[in-house]
Parts: sequence; C-alpha cells; structure tokens
Amino acid sequence: MTRTTTLIAYWTGAILLSLWFGASGLFELTRNPIVWDITRQLGYPSHFIYILGVFKLTGIAVLLVPNKLLRLKEWVFAGIFFDILFAFLSKIAVLGLSATIDAIIAFTIVSITYTMFRKLYPVTYAPAI
Repeated sequence: MTRTTTLIAYWTGAILLSLWFGASGLFELTRNPIVWDITRQLGYPSHFIYILGVFKLTGIAVLLVPNKLLRLKEWVFAGIFFDILFAFLSKIAVLGLSATIDAIIAFTIVSITYTMFRKLYPVTYAPAI
C-alpha cells in the first residue's frame, strides 16, 4: 500500500469517525431524546452521558489535527475503542444482538483507521537509560 493510499484511508476513516462521534457527542450534550432514551435504557446515569459528550467532542478535535498530538491521538483511539466496546456489550445485554450493528460498523472503521495511523506514524522506542 502506498503512502498516498494509506493517507486517503486514514483521513477517510478519521472523517467518518469524526462525523459519527461528533454527532453522538453533540446529541449527548443537547439531550437529544433518541440518544438519551437509548443510553438511559442501557442503564447509564445522566451525568455519564454528559461526560461522554464532552470527551467525544474533545477527542474528535484532537483526531482532526494533522501531524500533531500523536500520543494524545493514541488515547483518543483507545477511548473510541472502549466506547464502542461498552456500547456493544451493553446493547447485547439489554437490547439483544440485533441492536449492535452500529457498534460493529464503528469497530470496523476504527480498526482500519488505527491501522492506517500506525502505518503513517510507526512507533519508535528510545533506548532505556
């Protein structure tokens, strides 16, 4: 895979994640009834929904900064992964497997995007002193 292809794949994924999690974060902060009703049905408290909204929007801002904040982006990818994982598990437990389609799609997008991120910015370790 060429660097250009990797860049296109990474930015396509980053933009899709930003749209998805940005909308979700905005809906959580504005108390959109659909998002709030499902999240409350899954058993999460109101204060947690606000916290999710703030962290999602902050994470998306970090994700969209090109070529900077690379270590922080690692944390953003981890946060997105855990958000998806907990949504998936909560939906299976409360709503059933058929309600997890969105989590499966999001997990696929974040996995591909993170793989492209690692190809663009390989980890280099400094020797321990």
